[in-house]
Amino acid sequence: MGGNGIARAVFVDAPGEDRERVGPTLPGSWGELQLQDRDGALIGRFDLEDWLPESPALPKRSVRGEQLLSRTGVSHLLQAAGIPLHVVRDRDDPLVAPGGSGAALGPGNDFPYWYWGVRAVAGAAWFAAFTAVLFSGTTAPWLILVLAATAAVAPVARLLLRAWTRVRLRRYAPTVRERVRPSPAPGLGATVRFCRDTELRVQDRDLVLRDLGGQEYWFPLTGAHAVTSLVRVRDRAGSELGVELRGPAEQVRAVLPWDLWFGGETGADGWARLRRAAGLTVSERRLTGKAIWPKGPVLGLRMLPVSGSEARRRSRFPGTIAGVSSTAVMAIGSVFSVVQGLRITDEHPGAALTAVLLGAVGLALQGVPYAVHQLRGRLRLDRPVPQRTTPRKVAV
Repeated sequence: MGGNGIARAVFVDAPGEDRERVGPTLPGSWGELQLQDRDGALIGRFDLEDWLPESPALPKRSVRGEQLLSRTGVSHLLQAAGIPLHVVRDRDDPLVAPGGSGAALGPGNDFPYWYWGVRAVAGAAWFAAFTAVLFSGTTAPWLILVLAATAAVAPVARLLLRAWTRVRLRRYAPTVRERVRPSPAPGLGATVRFCRDTELRVQDRDLVLRDLGGQEYWFPLTGAHAVTSLVRVRDRAGSELGVELRGPAEQVRAVLPWDLWFGGETGADGWARLRRAAGLTVSERRLTGKAIWPKGPVLGLRMLPVSGSEARRRSRFPGTIAGVSSTAVMAIGSVFSVVQGLRITDEHPGAALTAVLLGAVGLALQGVPYAVHQLRGRLRLDRPVPQRTTPRKVAV
């Protein structure tokens, strides 16, 4: 702050336009916060929903204005830093500074830049070689080797990305006070994968909800926007429906359906450990009249996939923004390497064998991880949890 530092913040409380692409449309932002210097030049900007844990489960712009600023902690941060805040409702407002990609302060890309760089260079080289081979009809062995080598780079890079991601996750070791995993009641269709990978993690400063796909939703335990209480909800007959995770002003931030999390044999123990470790205020409420629970979309309600195929889709390694198209292009590239290698078998047997092997390796690197993921899911992880015959413990 001061000098050429941040002099003001401008909250653009207006929806951004959706962006078209190959595959699903990229949704526009719910609202943007700009950090500007005293001349109104942009220093940094970020979309508010990126800092709201429950945003993926909510309809677009269902939280806005002061409530959005409060839930994300932005208003308290700006107040503590002494940065004046201006709110505008139109992206054409004079207070809104034109932005550049370098000013983005969001969480960043899913994949590292080295991966995109390798894919871009290899893709450009492959396309040039592919064009030359396809339209000139040449069988020059060096060109076919270039074609095969660059086609193999993409699946190799993705394999390295998987290894790089696994290493980073193993190094990630936050201080955890307690881990609570679901204890589902019988008959809900809970699977081995769901019970193994879904968890509620109590850390020193955060409460973290993790789904079976590895996505984590972090709620602070400290600060003005921290979660403040756990509310056990019962229906009109007194049966447990679930637990609400609430923040300031009794805002419901997430829910834990009781039958999924605490309805099984170890559910009472999990509920007790959660209360003890979180250190939040615990209360109860009972529905009355025609009230339904929960009211409207909320994070945590659909943690259990409805089928094994959905579970395998949600838990597989993330794809690029091109989706299935990226995998299809890689597969076509590998097949083309094999075909071109077979074309020059008589004239250049060494180059032909190399091209065929590179194509086969590329196909294997794409097919084997997919096959392993599907087989593990079908044979073990997406099967129902074995039921025990011991009596259920009653939560107190």
